Amino acid sequence: MCYWTQDERAIVDALLERRPDLSNCLEDIHKFHIALTECFDKRHCFFTCGNGGSHADALHIVGELCKSFERKRPLDSAFRTALAGLPCGSDLAEHLEAGLPAITLGLNGALKTAIENDCPLPNIAFAQELNALMVPGDMLLAISTSGNARNCMMALSVAKARGGVTAVLTGPKGGEMAGFADIAIKAPGNSTKVIQEAHAAIWHTLCLLIEARYFSEMR
Repeated sequence: MCYWTQDERAIVDALLERRPDLSNCLEDIHKFHIALTECFDKRHCFFTCGNGGSHADALHIVGELCKSFERKRPLDSAFRTALAGLPCGSDLAEHLEAGLPAITLGLNGALKTAIENDCPLPNIAFAQELNALMVPGDMLLAISTSGNARNCMMALSVAKARGGVTAVLTGPKGGEMAGFADIAIKAPGNSTKVIQEAHAAIWHTLCLLIEARYFSEMR
């Protein structure tokens, strides 16, 4: 059974009002939200990855997490104090926002091209980068409409071996990735574009839910 706070319930209801076809995803959305909350509660890092449009989604998600999305993100008083007297400290204390630690894999061109040039195994770049960065308790979200992206599957294996939590956002069939991950949100749709439209509604909701968990005041 899913338990939502009042703020969370309002976010979920708004999703279902726009997209009633996503009601079957609610239980897994809840599982994801609980897992990401546990990750951030312990100040662990959240990683995302995907290819093509899913890579753009992975990047967009991180953008919504690292700064304010729909709520004000005040700095904690200890950090504001630490900034005092430092170069640009007063400006930073006034304008910085609290962020949630999140990274999209595949953005380091020097690393990615070096891996692709030096390693004979194709599709290993996400896995190599995650292997260097992930620690136990971190979380990975891999996005693929088919659920069979090989580079995402490799990254999921590294995440499990490193003691991380694994989640996937796929199409209705789920593919190999959904069968392997700890949490699988399988969006409806009969084509890539339709599945990706559902993905956007789901991950926007996930970002709203986690922001509501840590920040109370709307902008």
